[in-house]
Amino acid sequence: MSKPADEVRQFTVGEDDDGVRLDRWFKRHLPQVGFGTVSRWARTGQLRVDGKRAKVDDRLSTGQVLRVPPGGEDTARTQRKRRELTPEDEALAEAMLITRTKAALVLNKPPGLATQGGTKTTRHVDALLDAYAGEDEPRPRLVHRLDKDTSGILLVARTPGSAAFFSKRFSGRSAKKIYWALVVGVPDIHEGTIEAPLAKQPGSGGEKMHVDMDNGQPAKTVYRVVERAGNAAAWVELQPFTGRTHQLRVHMAAIGHPIVGDGKYGGQDAFLTGSISRKMHLHARRLIIDAPGGQTLDVTADLPEHFAQSMEQLGFDPAMSDAGPVATPPPERSQEEKKQAARQHAKQYRKARRGERKARGAPDGKKRGKPRGTKPKGRRK
Repeated sequence: MSKPADEVRQFTVGEDDDGVRLDRWFKRHLPQVGFGTVSRWARTGQLRVDGKRAKVDDRLSTGQVLRVPPGGEDTARTQRKRRELTPEDEALAEAMLITRTKAALVLNKPPGLATQGGTKTTRHVDALLDAYAGEDEPRPRLVHRLDKDTSGILLVARTPGSAAFFSKRFSGRSAKKIYWALVVGVPDIHEGTIEAPLAKQPGSGGEKMHVDMDNGQPAKTVYRVVERAGNAAAWVELQPFTGRTHQLRVHMAAIGHPIVGDGKYGGQDAFLTGSISRKMHLHARRLIIDAPGGQTLDVTADLPEHFAQSMEQLGFDPAMSDAGPVATPPPERSQEEKKQAARQHAKQYRKARRGERKARGAPDGKKRGKPRGTKPKGRRK
């Protein structure tokens, strides 16, 4: 800013704001100026870009000079005060930091720490983000989440522009996320794809998901068994190609191999005997994502203590995984292929339901075999 708020001000559009709408620019840099004021300035010609009248929906370009008239401050709109952090909070924030770039912070979230706040949740990652921002820097922003009990890589954008950039990569599924998990038992198919649509489970208040072949949203996970500990447990790599809530946890439980420690979806069957920790064994190990400026971020996160100890007790060698290639999403199917798949699925579902009705109505209390096709299975690649 070249002059105080009671005089005409000029701003030069930075790289981070290239392509942003003019009204969005105000929300980022002058939040104390309301949208109504910005609109009035634009209508009356007081708001100019490179000397020309500007509209609120104009897109800005790097290097352009924005003229802002004096005043317009709304006393009800105040800058958010920085949260006061305790020495323990500062130490935790420092311990989580893996790397810092111009666009992002990469954190290793410990298990048991929520990503965002909620009812009775006051300590979370979002509350610690002020620890990473300087006095004249914007507050870092979350662009994706991890479950409270899931550990590992969490990407945080350092500027509004990079937040928009990374959000598009996550929503567009171009970000590649590799999770490590310990599961109960060993999948018969050691490498495959789980495709099972997910929906909120009725009666759970939205806190639990389940497989819903009729009304669920499409969900796809690629998995690979890295090592096994006899028939008791396996170490698997998981790569989600969709981002549904609790997707990996529900998918592994659905094929009969719940993640160790996930009592929510695996019940008592999700816990191993002996000294193996009862905590969740799901870790966001690796993230590969495009970054602003043509760079690529490729980062890994160390295992939490309980997970590392379980790996050692089960005889698993961490070096067996990271050397493997990262899977790429399968090619998008055509609309006709999607319609054919939907028709085939509907046919199989009706057949399974007929089998269920026959089993319930069998005479003399005799039960028929469990109908096939009612349980999602891993599909061999």
